[in-house]
This record gives sequence, structure tokens and C-alpha cells, in this order.
Amino acid sequence: MVHLLPLMLERVGLLLIIVFLLSRMKSFRQIIRHEHRLKDKLLLIAIFGVFGIVSNYTGIKISGGLVATEPWQTAVDADSAIANTRVLGVALGGLLGGPLVGLGAGLVAGLHRMSLGGFTAYACGFSTIFAGIVTGLLGPRLRRAGKRMTGWAVVIGIVMECIQMGLILLFARPLDTALQLVEVIALPMIVINGFGTLLFMLFIQSILQEGERTSALQTYKALHIADLTLPYFRQGLNVRSSREVAAIMLRETTADAISITDRETVLAHAGAASDHHIPLQSLSTQLTRNVLEHGTLLKAKTREAIACEHEGCPLRAAIVLPLRVHGQTAGTLKLYFTDPLQMDLVEQELAEGLSRLFSTQLELAEAERLSRLLKDAEVKALQAQVHPHFLFNAINTISALVRTEPETARKLLLQLGVFFRSNLQGARQMLIPLRSELEHVEAYLTLEKARFPGRYDVRLDIDPELETVLVPPFTLQPLVENAVRHAFGPALKGKRPFRVSVRAVRDGERMRLETQDNGVGIAPERLSSIGSEPVESAAGTGTALHNIRTRIEEIYQGEASFEIISRPGEGTTVVLAVPVRSQAQTGGEPYVESLSRRG
Repeated sequence: MVHLLPLMLERVGLLLIIVFLLSRMKSFRQIIRHEHRLKDKLLLIAIFGVFGIVSNYTGIKISGGLVATEPWQTAVDADSAIANTRVLGVALGGLLGGPLVGLGAGLVAGLHRMSLGGFTAYACGFSTIFAGIVTGLLGPRLRRAGKRMTGWAVVIGIVMECIQMGLILLFARPLDTALQLVEVIALPMIVINGFGTLLFMLFIQSILQEGERTSALQTYKALHIADLTLPYFRQGLNVRSSREVAAIMLRETTADAISITDRETVLAHAGAASDHHIPLQSLSTQLTRNVLEHGTLLKAKTREAIACEHEGCPLRAAIVLPLRVHGQTAGTLKLYFTDPLQMDLVEQELAEGLSRLFSTQLELAEAERLSRLLKDAEVKALQAQVHPHFLFNAINTISALVRTEPETARKLLLQLGVFFRSNLQGARQMLIPLRSELEHVEAYLTLEKARFPGRYDVRLDIDPELETVLVPPFTLQPLVENAVRHAFGPALKGKRPFRVSVRAVRDGERMRLETQDNGVGIAPERLSSIGSEPVESAAGTGTALHNIRTRIEEIYQGEASFEIISRPGEGTTVVLAVPVRSQAQTGGEPYVESLSRRG
């Protein structure tokens, strides 16, 4: 009995070698990960059925209590039996593949055992089929219950062998020969099948863990590269961003060269063959043109397949992937290799993941570009809201003063220049110092008071320490213009002096900008809509306030507030609170750069 153990251990080793060879196959790994379609189940039946057949053929012949050392069993004498690991393969098939696989593998291995003969043929055959059915039913239940399959598989393997011994005693005849056989093979078969099941499950578990580790590493690598490239591809698909991304990918992948193109030219190339794959030149490979045309991944494993027009190009393999923006192929990402063996499946899957991530980044960049264009349009809309008659009225006023008060006319011309210079500055910049916005307001008021001397009492109460705080352009001037043009209707004429005040005070970490008038006010039913949405009216009130509020929300992302307080017959106050940030605090000029030049 004891000397049977090493012989059976050899048989288990043979099966492990077969499993190891199968584990190198991608299809087998997918099946082991429970990716079971019908054809996968049929393949599992074939694999574990063959395990059973191999176990039958390599079984150890037992005759009269003696062990024969024949290496291959093609037939078993009527008074003999074989000790083997047949149930091991069938049980594993059922646990991994479910009822269909368990039944199928059991039938293949069991019927084959019956065909070999011997006085235990039918008992062993039926026990094999029974093991396949039972394990096929238990496997899915154990997985759904979240049980650890390794320990349960060992227990089930031992139990199935015990059942086989019981069936031999029940059905094999003569009974004394069956009893003698069980005494010889029971312990070795139970021990070896339990141990073999443990080894098989550990091996399969290592396959699963290896796949998970590879997938996790690949995911981490892709996300790491995407994180490094995000600041550049957010600028869009251009020469500078592509050059930086190509350098990062060359450093972070095993590729010998990285190339990025748009639909017409090579935007960047880093690594091997840089002497003729030159940025800003036309596309040099037919492979790239094919990807642009069809929008699908293409691979090349020979120099001829790459179809580079340069003689002596060292690139021998390539993965070319489309970069898609809103469903359209905007360019390509290319990983080149000087040795085709370097272009393995891992590199291909990494490249595919990066292609999708880069395409998403480019779509975000396009969305940001459109957002910036929208902001530019909003600023220009504010700029265009300067009353068309304001310029003509200002020029007429200056013309009238040229002969009678030339010095006053000269000062007004200077203020007109300041006013329009501020308009241009506001159209180019996202944030400007408060003092610049105040110059815009003062230039407007100077020109307006020259037209209507003594009509308005305008007061500015500005904390000098806040003059460097950055604010969006066209913030105060439209508010003051609204007050001057719309707050004082004919009903108030002669009843009280028209007063407008502008205050800037610090409130903790924010600056409060208040524009207040003592005009007609706003009716309650209109107050909720003014500033929240464009409001059409004969006087034109509402659009400027809506644009100011929208820009404040987009620029400060919840850090600023905009409020309109008004009482009919008493006046209106507009309160704008923004974070106290100066040019020095935000890094100087880049913080206030032109919207049209950002990105």
C-alpha cells in the first residue's frame, strides 16, 4: 500500500505538466476565469475528459493485491483493477465549469474506464460520472456563496474517492477480491487525489492571481501615463502637447519609438528612426494612413507591413491606434519596436487602453476650447452692450467744447481713450486688477457727467488695499451704466438728486463690491428673473446682469456670490463678493491671460 504512493504521485505530476502547458494558452486562462460560453464549456469537457482518459491509461494495475508497473494500460484483465487519478480531473472540471462540464467530463472519463475492463470497471465508471454531476452542482453554489474553492475542492476530492471505494465494495464482485483491492488502494488514492486536488487548485489560483496582478499593473501603468499626459493633451492635439506626450510614453513603455500624428502630419516622434520620422512632415507610412481611413487598430510585424518609405528604417513592428474625438478619427498614436518579439499582448492591451484615455482627454480639451470660445463670446457681448449712441454722444459733447473749453475737451478725449482702451483690455483678459476696472468706470462717468452736468451725484468709496484684487473685466462698468441709464426714470425727475455709489470693502477672505442707486427700483415679480436669465425689455435691462452672474459662477466655481437687492421707489443694490486674490498671489500675468490664448 505504501509503495503505491510514489507511483501515483508520478501520475499527478504528469497531469500538472499538462495543466502548465495549457496555462500558457490565452483561451484556457479565459476559461479558468469563468468566461464560459457554450464553446468554452465544450472545450472544458474535452480538457478534463482527456485528463480522465490520460489517468486511465497511466493508471497502476492491481492484480491479486500485487502492484504491476506497466507504464500504459490499454486493457485490464477481468480479475484486475487500476489505481489512478481519474476522479481528480473530473471533479476539478465540475467545480470550475459547472453541471454541464462536470457531467460531460464524467461521461468521457467514466465510459472510457468502462471500456478498459476489469472487475471494477462499472463501479469506477459510475463513480466517475457521479463525481462529475455532484461537483458540477456544487461548484457554482460555492462560488455564489463566496466560499474559498481551494479548501472545499480538497474536501470534495477526498469525499469523491471515499464514495468510489464504497461503490467498489457495493458492486464489484467477487467481494473478497474487491475488499482486498480497497485495502491496497483506498488510502493511497484518497491521499494522492486530495493532495493532487490541492496542487491543481493552487496552480489554478496562481493563474487567476497572475491575471489579476497583470491586469492591475497594466491598469496602474495606463492611469499613471494618462495622469502624466493629462496637462498636455488638455491643450489639444498640437505639436507641443504631442512632443511632451511622446517623450513620456517612450520613458514609461517598452516601445523603441513613439509617434503621434494628426490627419495630415507627424506632430511628434521620439526614439528610433527620428532621423526620418520628422515632426511637421507629411505622414511617412501607409500603415498610418490606413488607420486614419478606417479608424481601427492595426498591427505590423514586418518592415514591409509598416511600409515606411525610408530605406534602412530600423522599425520592424508597430501598433497604430486611432485617436478619436467625438466619433471622428483626429489622429493616431503609434508604438514602434525594432524587434517584433517585443510587441507582446500586454503592450497591445496597454496601448489600446491609452488610446481610449487619450481620446477622452482630447475630447475634454475640445470641450474646454469651446467653453473658452463661449466665454470670449460672452465678454464680447458685454463689450458690445456699450450703448451705440454713447460714442456719438461723447464725440458731439467734445466737439461742442473744442472751441469754448478746449482744455476740458482735451481731458474728455483722454477719458474716451481710457474708456475704449479698457474695453479692449477686458476683451483680452479673464481677470484684471480692481484699479483697472475703476479707471473704466471713472472714464465712463466723466464722459456721462460732461453730457449732463450736475444730474448725477456719483460717489466712490474704495479701500486702497483692495485696488490690486483681481476681478473679471466688465463687472463694475455695466453695473454703473445700468444705474445711470435705467434707474432714474421720468417719474423721479426733480423729486430727489440722482445718486450712485460704488463701494469696495473687505469681508473676511472676500471683497464686497456694492453698486447702489436711489432710483425707481425693480418690481418684485421681475427681480427673481433679472440676473438669472436674459430679460428682454424696452430699456434693455437684464442681459448685462445675466452675463456678469454667469461669468462669476464659471470663473470662481462657487467661491463668489452675486446678489440683487431692490425695493420699488427706493433703489437697487447689486452686491458682488469675490475672493481676495491679487496678481502676486495667483502667480502674476498667467492668471489673467487672455481667454482666447489659453490652452
